[in-house]
Amino acid sequence: MQNNKSTPNIIVDLTFSFSINIIKYIEVLEAGRKYIIALQLLKSGTSIGANVREAQNAESEPDFIHKMKIAAKEADETEYWLLLCNASKGYQPCDDLLTECSILVKILSKIISSSKFRNGN
Repeated sequence: MQNNKSTPNIIVDLTFSFSINIIKYIEVLEAGRKYIIALQLLKSGTSIGANVREAQNAESEPDFIHKMKIAAKEADETEYWLLLCNASKGYQPCDDLLTECSILVKILSKIISSSKFRNGN
């Protein structure tokens, strides 16, 4: 399951970019003293890319699928925290991050289902 580092990998790139955007939003939350939500969002939002990156070195197709499922769960959790921020008074709107996260959820879901099909599950 080794990933050729010289070949662009869209999901790796998208999740890395998303992590950077999450970090920027966390800085806004922390400036507004929203530390608890900021910490939860930082953990789940950056974990998506970490798990996708780890999946690139999976030992087998089932291992790859498992790691991508973890990334998808983290994306779902991140979407929850972002929705909570958007619905809460006194929080900076995060519509762009919600859109970005929704796209990641869809891509991860497609990768998982395609991988399962390839693997015969």
